[in-house]
Amino acid sequence: MISIINTSFKDVKIISPNIHVDSRGYFFESYNHLQFKEKIGDINFIQDNESKSNQIGVLRGLHYQISPYQQGKLVRCSRGAIFDAAVDIRKDSPTYGQWKGYEMTEENGHQLYVPVGFAHGFVTLEQNSEIVYKCSDYYAPETEGSVLWSDPDVGIDWPLTGEPILSEKDQRAPLLKDFDSPFVFGVNS
Repeated sequence: MISIINTSFKDVKIISPNIHVDSRGYFFESYNHLQFKEKIGDINFIQDNESKSNQIGVLRGLHYQISPYQQGKLVRCSRGAIFDAAVDIRKDSPTYGQWKGYEMTEENGHQLYVPVGFAHGFVTLEQNSEIVYKCSDYYAPETEGSVLWSDPDVGIDWPLTGEPILSEKDQRAPLLKDFDSPFVFGVNS
């Protein structure tokens, strides 16, 4: 059975699995559609992605996709540790532009559900960290967008000891104030 931990964002949830540990290692259900449907909603995840980052300080994000391929994500760190962040980018939302961050590790098994209307990103806290995530729609590069990871108006307090390791695309991401969000609070959420 999974436990749901509410966050200050109504629709963003932390899912905590029941981890069975013994001398051999551990076992847990990483996803159960019936439990997810009962506790969060009937999300049809149709694509699984996996990412490995070799170094500490690899930062990926803040990403989103617009219609017709809007994505909700269920994110889990399967190896190592990450700091995962979600930013509300829904117009007229009382929490527009606000962020929340959560540490997810191989040991805690936590997953973060990031619904449509939120930008998402993470930074690695350990070498060789692996992240797996389910998406509610297919990757479509023509619909992807991003918000600058260091946007001062958002102000994410990334746990970095130096400069992050970024893709060229993430280095050039626009500021939130230059983004005309297609996501509307109460419509996309």
